[in-house]
Amino acid sequence: MGQIKVEKNVGGIEGLHIIQPAVHGDNRGYFMETYNQRDMAEAGLNMVFVQDNQSMSVKGVLRGLHFQKQYPQGKLVRVIKGRVFDVAVDLRKGSKTCGKWFGVELTEENKKQFYISEGFAHGFLVLSDVAEFCYKVTDFYHPGDEGGLAWNDPTIGVKWPEVKGEYKGTADSEGYTLADGTPLNLSDKDKKWDNLK
Repeated sequence: MGQIKVEKNVGGIEGLHIIQPAVHGDNRGYFMETYNQRDMAEAGLNMVFVQDNQSMSVKGVLRGLHFQKQYPQGKLVRVIKGRVFDVAVDLRKGSKTCGKWFGVELTEENKKQFYISEGFAHGFLVLSDVAEFCYKVTDFYHPGDEGGLAWNDPTIGVKWPEVKGEYKGTADSEGYTLADGTPLNLSDKDKKWDNLK
């Protein structure tokens, strides 16, 4: 019991939580519980997960900002290798923070997890040579249900770390790089999303 510490409503946005598992380590390595339903319920987080996903991405890959239209998913995300900057944008109608964003660096060293409730757009930028990203979701994937926002929408104003480049009115990543010159790498789909307005 008590194997997690939860920071609720981070960035002043209800529904976003940073979860820090207790890590038990010595010179042989470490052990931690990555999920414990009882501890989460004690922290007031009663979501039910139905699917686990994992992805690998190389440096400069930016995935997002994605959301589901009819079947929203809550997501518990973490990094098991490398380093990413993870972002959530509040899209809930009637929310006092609708259109606001929050970002957190997730790394294999800090072992932080980020819970993003239903009703948010989500994305991440890979800052290490390679990153492996794991996430639990509260609803199954439904083909054709995905929507998206431009990663560089100036009305949202996400401050992606290490990104250099000038906004040209589209989500296309051409001309954008990380500080070390690595070009941003977006899928064709993610280059075409519109702004929030």
